Amino acid sequence: MKKESPSMDAWLREAKAAPGAENCGMYLTHNGTVRRTAKAKVRLGAEDTAPVAGMRFGYDREKTAAAIESARQMAGIYYVRVWLNEGELLPGDDIMFVLIGGDIRPHVVDALQALVGTLKNECVIEEELF
Repeated sequence: MKKESPSMDAWLREAKAAPGAENCGMYLTHNGTVRRTAKAKVRLGAEDTAPVAGMRFGYDREKTAAAIESARQMAGIYYVRVWLNEGELLPGDDIMFVLIGGDIRPHVVDALQALVGTLKNECVIEEELF
């Protein structure tokens, strides 16, 4: 069942009040959404692919927890929070939110890229609906 999306404003307030916040010089967020353009068209150039009508989305909780813990262990990272949706989603619906807080830009950018990549490649189950 589709979940209600979190508030990034609330997440940032919580992150800035969390232990270790005094070590954070940067926070980055990622908000993945369901797009109308199919993955085959965007990534593989398959121009004849039909528009996406929706998506079935889920995730492996154990793999997700391990990915989050791995991001927390990266150099200069002091805060990690992830929200993943579930169920049948429509174009424009939120798939995921990720918030990373760390000491310097290169550490935070690397952690965000690594975590989102792991989530997308190893943890989530996506089925585009046409």
